[in-house]
Amino acid sequence: MELPRRRFLQLAASAATLPVQIYSASAADYPVRPVRIIVGIPPGLAPDVAARLIGPALSERFGQPVIVENRPGAGGLIGAQAVSSAAPDGHTLLLVLSGYAASAALYPSTTFNFVNDIAPVALIGNTPYLLILNQSLPAKTVPEFIAYAKANPGKINMASPGIGTAPHLAGELFKMMTGVDLVHVPYRESYMTGLLGGQVQVAFPAVAQAIGYINEGKLRALAVTETKRLDVLPEIPAMNEFVPGYDGSGWLAVGAPKGTPSDIIDRLNTEIKAVVADPKFRARLVSVGIEPVQMTPAQLGKLIEGATEKWAKVVKFAGVKAE
Repeated sequence: MELPRRRFLQLAASAATLPVQIYSASAADYPVRPVRIIVGIPPGLAPDVAARLIGPALSERFGQPVIVENRPGAGGLIGAQAVSSAAPDGHTLLLVLSGYAASAALYPSTTFNFVNDIAPVALIGNTPYLLILNQSLPAKTVPEFIAYAKANPGKINMASPGIGTAPHLAGELFKMMTGVDLVHVPYRESYMTGLLGGQVQVAFPAVAQAIGYINEGKLRALAVTETKRLDVLPEIPAMNEFVPGYDGSGWLAVGAPKGTPSDIIDRLNTEIKAVVADPKFRARLVSVGIEPVQMTPAQLGKLIEGATEKWAKVVKFAGVKAE
């Protein structure tokens, strides 16, 4: 027997609001089970280090395990896509890499759109990178390296953790602004062994990844990609001192699937801010080269929009093509 039209519409309206009611009800007790933070790059790299620092701190505040899960590939997009398709209930989060801001330019044909599919939650901090060299290269300063690279076009290999990642784009910005010709060599796993062994000669790793090798004298740091020097490495000049206007630093943040209720996003933002504000935690971030910064979800959204525009220009200029 067919339902009367009015009764059908009432049932349809109830069904349409059911997911919202479920998520709203769960928000008051969030989280109700373990929370996963998906990291789109291999273990051991700087963003992974940051995630493994923040995970236990959040776990203490939530009273639930916070599990860090690595899903590398496609410049981090495999992990990002996994989060975008997860239930928007705050139990699956994304460690947002600044390189994601270039994803629309790198993958124009994909159905995944970072800005549209991931909701900004909270900024963890800025992640300055370093221009570092294998010790076999003679250059001791940025001007010397630029001169050496121009004298040896196409003979110097530049490593990165993948096409479109923030370290790769920092290198492409350097190439664009200085006119040097470096050969990009993307790695699926950590490239530090290749850099130490001389298979690749140049890279733009995050401070956390390279600071130990620098302190041990195994690699040579020429500059930080910030517009100013870092407190943790005050003797290393800023790239801006030699290449005016250069700013190739990245940032780390937390995102959630689009559609995650605003009260859950606000709760996450509050908890992450509290973690980052803790003096001991801030010191740990600074010790691995991450500059703690706090933002509201709306402010983070504007940061992402600006970075998306900036890196799209670099991708176009360099002719970067995703694999």
